[in-house]
Amino acid sequence: MVARGEIARFWSLESLHMVSSDGGTESSALVDDNGSEEDYSYEDLCQGNPRYLQPGGEQLAINELIGDGSVVCAEALWDHVTMDDQELGFKAGDVIQVLEASNKDWWWGRNEDKEAWFPASFVRLRVNQEELSEKSSGTPGGEQEEGPGTDRHRHPESKQQMRANVIQEIMNTERVYIKHLKDICEGYIRQCRKHTGMFTVAQLATIFGNIEDIYKFQRKFLKDLEKQYNKEEPHLSEIGSCFLQHQEGFGIYSEYCNNHPGACAELSGLMKQSRYRHFFEACRLLQQMIDIALDGFLLTPVQKICKYPLQLAELLKYTTQEHSDHSNIKAAYEAMKNVACLINERKRKLESIDKIARWQVSIVGWEGQDILDRSSELIHSGELTRISRQGRSQQRTFFLFDHQLVSCKKDLLRRDMLYYRGRVDMDDMEVVDLEDGRDKDWNLSLKNAFKLVSRTSEEAHVFCARKQEDKARWLQACADERTRVREDHEMGMEISENQKKLAMLNAQKAGHGKSKGYGGCPVSPPHQTLHPLHQCHVTVPTSVPQQQVFALAEPKRKPSLFWHTFNKLTPFKK
Repeated sequence: MVARGEIARFWSLESLHMVSSDGGTESSALVDDNGSEEDYSYEDLCQGNPRYLQPGGEQLAINELIGDGSVVCAEALWDHVTMDDQELGFKAGDVIQVLEASNKDWWWGRNEDKEAWFPASFVRLRVNQEELSEKSSGTPGGEQEEGPGTDRHRHPESKQQMRANVIQEIMNTERVYIKHLKDICEGYIRQCRKHTGMFTVAQLATIFGNIEDIYKFQRKFLKDLEKQYNKEEPHLSEIGSCFLQHQEGFGIYSEYCNNHPGACAELSGLMKQSRYRHFFEACRLLQQMIDIALDGFLLTPVQKICKYPLQLAELLKYTTQEHSDHSNIKAAYEAMKNVACLINERKRKLESIDKIARWQVSIVGWEGQDILDRSSELIHSGELTRISRQGRSQQRTFFLFDHQLVSCKKDLLRRDMLYYRGRVDMDDMEVVDLEDGRDKDWNLSLKNAFKLVSRTSEEAHVFCARKQEDKARWLQACADERTRVREDHEMGMEISENQKKLAMLNAQKAGHGKSKGYGGCPVSPPHQTLHPLHQCHVTVPTSVPQQQVFALAEPKRKPSLFWHTFNKLTPFKK
């Protein structure tokens, strides 16, 4: 551990293994001058890499630091969407304080004012761990305004060391990542192709996607990184140009991530048969691979592309404007952020369609096409009064999705049960805000009302909200719906027909034999605050809200940590 002093008022994960007393760091060239890593085994990689990059090392490092009283922060790789009050929800880029990491799959942490469980695979630990109060200082990308607590006032040697730490993390993780890709291509794909009786070409394409192309691209990328890496003085390395030079090449990750849910489903089906389980385990052992299952290896490219912008943001934070690499790092950060945002948005969409499918199955008397035929996201929901031209009013529950508005009626006895009553095509509608008073077109006295008017026919619908604030929310939601539709079109955001069919099939299987009710709706339930004393006793989450979306990213559920955390509680005073 680094001695606590002027330079050591921060700590780094690298410091647990590599930082020497004079602030220098060990390094090992794991790729030769030609960018080839073929002569290195995983053991060779581990000898030159910090302990936290080795199997189980990250968890041990965190527990050491937490036990030492240090504040441990992690950054979210992607959104964690959850309706379980025992889980911590967050968005990509959020900073989470890790409070407990004794379980390798689920960690206990704090985001804003809430403490709960969150999946460890969804976050990246910050290389330079500073005071938590500094996390909100500055602008996106890590650049901060001048002030007494900003990086501009940090000791110069300290900032150089912090930049060196980030550079070394990028290099070390890149080398380990290359080894993982090699293991997949040589340890699994090569063996699968030899066994044509077990795998078809189509199956292999579904399971592994374009990971061989990614391996080829990453080797070239690492070769260029090594050329720009200054081994003697890592903080002087200029790697920003490498990211810019290869930014178009990173586009191949989009195809891989789009294919990943299908890979999860295909692999899950095969693993139900013992001969496939034994075959994949034999592949791992023959390749002398670390003890990670194939599904874990297949997740690494998804994690990697989402990790780049976080690494570059931290690097930008410790790169002064006078540094020759500053402009390139800033441009690289923006480029990689855009790639990761597109992938994260698609992941969020895929999560959404599973919830929407389960919601549709819960509706009684559904008519017409499935909701997923046109929609992939719930924008807003709530109760409105529908007014006819004759002045008749009907209380209905409405669900605004992209492209359509669905109307349902609550059961008189079972208020959690909904009956389908129709839908409105939002692509053909114009939203009109109505002033309180008598409407001249319908000759009706209205309050808190708005109207949907068809652009191609005489169709029109008038809705009244209970309060002015409710009306304002609906008007904003209608505007958001049009914005989402336009952005999806511009980004080419489409969900495949197979993914939609799979979502509906899974929802129908899950709902078979169950009584229908409002519980299947994807709208979040009212927030329920847990008492602080109870939070330490909450068991590891038991539901899997994202099981059909990047399913392999969700860790397996573990038993309760009650007795483990109970021993850490302050003894009761007599």
